[in-house]
Amino acid sequence: MPRSRPNTTTHPKPSVGLDARPRSPEKSPMQPDKVRSLLEKVSSHACSVDKALAELAHLPHSDLGVARIDHHRALRCGFAEVIFGSGKRVADLLRIVASARQGAPCILATRVDERQAAALRKRFRDAMHNPVARTVRVGKPVPLKTKGVAAVVTAGTSDIPVAEEALETLQAFGCPTRCYYDVGVAGLHRVLAVLPELRTAESIICVAGMEGALPSVIGGLVPCPVIAVPTSVGYGCSLNGLAALLAMLNSCAPGVSVVNIDNGFGAAMCALRILGRRNEGHTQQTRLRREQ
Repeated sequence: MPRSRPNTTTHPKPSVGLDARPRSPEKSPMQPDKVRSLLEKVSSHACSVDKALAELAHLPHSDLGVARIDHHRALRCGFAEVIFGSGKRVADLLRIVASARQGAPCILATRVDERQAAALRKRFRDAMHNPVARTVRVGKPVPLKTKGVAAVVTAGTSDIPVAEEALETLQAFGCPTRCYYDVGVAGLHRVLAVLPELRTAESIICVAGMEGALPSVIGGLVPCPVIAVPTSVGYGCSLNGLAALLAMLNSCAPGVSVVNIDNGFGAAMCALRILGRRNEGHTQQTRLRREQ
């Protein structure tokens, strides 16, 4: 019987080490709510234009030489920049994370190896490492303003690392989540057992390898968008996930979109944008009704 997991992930306790002590994220102007508040203060003459300009001085990006940190992304896209750890030197990764923390309350690094993770946990007291997902989260997530829940589903247990990457990404941005692992089509009764719960989700990330059939099954049974993630799990002519990718792209179930092979992060960001835009539309409608 598949089990749903609450919106928490158990990780090893982070090591205590030296902190980069960047500017406090709570004082950062990069979050949309903070910028709105600042502009309202200027409009009401509670803050001078010069002071506001000083607050916004770091808006575009920080040039570290090895990277340009996009502090403006949360304003443009609704979510702060996520750091892709693969291929980065440890020293560079530490500098990038320290700079990124100046513009966001929570920073996520994906595809980190054990050496990178150990260095991040030593440097930042609040670093949380999920070795299955290969992610490190630094800082405290801000709850996403949404009434919905994102569900993460896997066909088999071998798909869990990709699902965990998606789950960590959702939770890094404060999204309420539920997960249902090992409910593949080889035992269709397993997904039917959790179908009532899946039907209450606002978006579903469905992770599957082999023949990649599960997203089509779920897509034909639920009213919300389904984001399919093919994995490289399988034998021979599964072609490292290509067979699952092609099957998902050819799904006859309406409302199924597909991301790249093993791209749990990309699926999570798609779900976050769906939930964020729905909430934004609801907020704008509420504001208009109040103004009327």
